[in-house]
Amino acid sequence: MYLKEIIKEFENTEHIIDLDLTNEVHLLKIQKLADNLYKETQSIEEIYSLEEIMSRKKQNFSLIAHSAVKIAKSKKILSEIKENINITIIFAVYKEHTRILTKKEHKHGEDFLIKKINQIQNLTESFKNINWNMIVVDDGCPEKSGKIAQKILKKRYKGKNVEVLYLQDAIDNNNPTVNNIKNTNDSRKGGSIEYGMWYASEKNIENNIIIYTDADLSTHLGQCGLLVGEIINNNKNVAIASRREPMSIVIKTGKRNLRGKLFIYLWKKMLTRLNYIVDTQCGFKAFKSETVKKIIFNNTEKKFAFDIELLLKTDILKRKSIQKVPIAWIDSAEASTTTDLQPYLDMLKAIARMYHKYAQPSAISHKFAYLIKSLTEEQWKILTEHVPEGIQIKSPLHYDIYNEITVDDFEKILDKYSKN
Repeated sequence: MYLKEIIKEFENTEHIIDLDLTNEVHLLKIQKLADNLYKETQSIEEIYSLEEIMSRKKQNFSLIAHSAVKIAKSKKILSEIKENINITIIFAVYKEHTRILTKKEHKHGEDFLIKKINQIQNLTESFKNINWNMIVVDDGCPEKSGKIAQKILKKRYKGKNVEVLYLQDAIDNNNPTVNNIKNTNDSRKGGSIEYGMWYASEKNIENNIIIYTDADLSTHLGQCGLLVGEIINNNKNVAIASRREPMSIVIKTGKRNLRGKLFIYLWKKMLTRLNYIVDTQCGFKAFKSETVKKIIFNNTEKKFAFDIELLLKTDILKRKSIQKVPIAWIDSAEASTTTDLQPYLDMLKAIARMYHKYAQPSAISHKFAYLIKSLTEEQWKILTEHVPEGIQIKSPLHYDIYNEITVDDFEKILDKYSKN
């Protein structure tokens, strides 16, 4: 296949092994290869075939090649959309005052705001029927990340389609999306993202696809077309990036796998309606603007589990209207302000509340919800240190049908390892 030859020739020339999405040179290399693949591809089927071949032998291709193929596919999907569409990108900032700077300005600088703008511009600039805008929401950052973002935009970006909002303004103005927030401390990204989504939907732009992502650079925005295509072409209400699909490319620098698997197993036992979804926490999700208007109000969760409440309400609105999309996801070089917290227990307790509010009651789910609600931090630590073997060896892709680990099994672990 000639596309494989393009990749191999590129890899033999560049010799980049450890891809760093915060590195400007690496990003330029990805864009160059993605553009070459896009130009040489005659049909979307060719890209799909290439992606399948590469997914079967992932180790034979560089991370740059995998990422470039996803971006080329994304752009090819957009090229075949004939109607006018708008893409709104939203992300929250909290204590991002160093990473938003350049590497010259701070040793941890990633310049992520300008990089995100460049990524979405590169993806859409050749399509007259596709517009984009971006909304940065300050989540009450004590270091005033929002103000820094405004200064960067004024100095380095001449466009008018990037705005900075403040969650505090929403609270002061009694915005309907923050009805249960007393101050910005009550939000952990969720309040800001939902405020940004509401703000975008209120613009009433036709065919507006609202995408929220993380402030870091783990997900290249050149992949937006992968999500947009599912909504425009396949009439899905929501498309979510999933890091656990066979054709996903994922590089993680942390050691969170077992805790993450335990988290997935437990939430799936409470919210069985969403069993066809595995990765609820990947920060790259796209929503129809019309869907946002129907799911954005009266939500109980404004912290890290807010994604799950939005997905649950979407599925209640229309069964299985959420599409999973494999992506390339590479952990940001510097730890995010949220990933180091890993508030799994708080998230599970929030999900237990969602179960009681939204879900059809069942005996098994009720027992799991009661277990979660009763867990202390010390008990959660015990469970994470003694994850049952069945959960360890099974893939989360199968947790929808794997039910062998019961509440009684977890209670036995707590009885055995708890201090008297």
